[in-house]
Amino acid sequence: MTEMPTRRQMLALSALLAPTLTGPAWAQDDKACALVFVHGKWGNTQYVGFFTRRLEPYCKVRVPEAPWSLRRGYDAPYSRALDDMATEVKALRDQGYRRVLVGGHSFGANAAMAYMARVGDADGVVAVAPGHSPAVMYARGIGKDAVDKARQLVQAGQGSETLTMEDLNQGQRKSVRMSAEVLWSYFDPEGLGHMPASAAAFKKPVPLLWVVGTADPIYRGGEEFAFRRAPPHPASQYLVYSGGHGDFEQAAESVLTWLKALP
Repeated sequence: MTEMPTRRQMLALSALLAPTLTGPAWAQDDKACALVFVHGKWGNTQYVGFFTRRLEPYCKVRVPEAPWSLRRGYDAPYSRALDDMATEVKALRDQGYRRVLVGGHSFGANAAMAYMARVGDADGVVAVAPGHSPAVMYARGIGKDAVDKARQLVQAGQGSETLTMEDLNQGQRKSVRMSAEVLWSYFDPEGLGHMPASAAAFKKPVPLLWVVGTADPIYRGGEEFAFRRAPPHPASQYLVYSGGHGDFEQAAESVLTWLKALP
């Protein structure tokens, strides 16, 4: 007759089989990962909703509304947007999340890079279809007169004066109004919005995921544009998908895989 297993043996067997029966270990750890993910220029939080929901089974995601949303229309300087992201990061850490990353789509990816350079307390950066290139706009003369005027007004202590400029977003142009101080914070060609400088100024080496489509204009810059300028980290990855700037949702599964594989 076969002997019945003892209670101790049963408990040991249950512990051994638990991960198999209940799913992968990450599925049982709801405090392993959190991500502050910011939307793009003239957009809103809903625009990145489908993408972020694909990450939610593993990583808690917070999506704040940025000053460059369609509703807000640049109602605060770039530094304020980064302060708001810092508040979100702290709130997630206070809730017990052990790894808190920052990321975003388009202008939101730009902000994640700037955050790591200015604040620098995140555990990783997820830059999806990065956008907003004030240096390129300035070199092409788009909004140049307004940027030059904003610089003069800020230097003269008159940053509260309102200016109108032509903004650019993926080939579309739009007239926008904001104070000189706010305008200069976003469109200074060498300021917070300049991603190559932000990457080089990361306060510490962290995993950087750069996600870009083959039909996205920024793809032509390759890895050298900003990705390779960041401090090297063994978990950093340059991920390419087939499509344009707005086709980023197809990369959600690859981003999720990268998040799960972080050491």
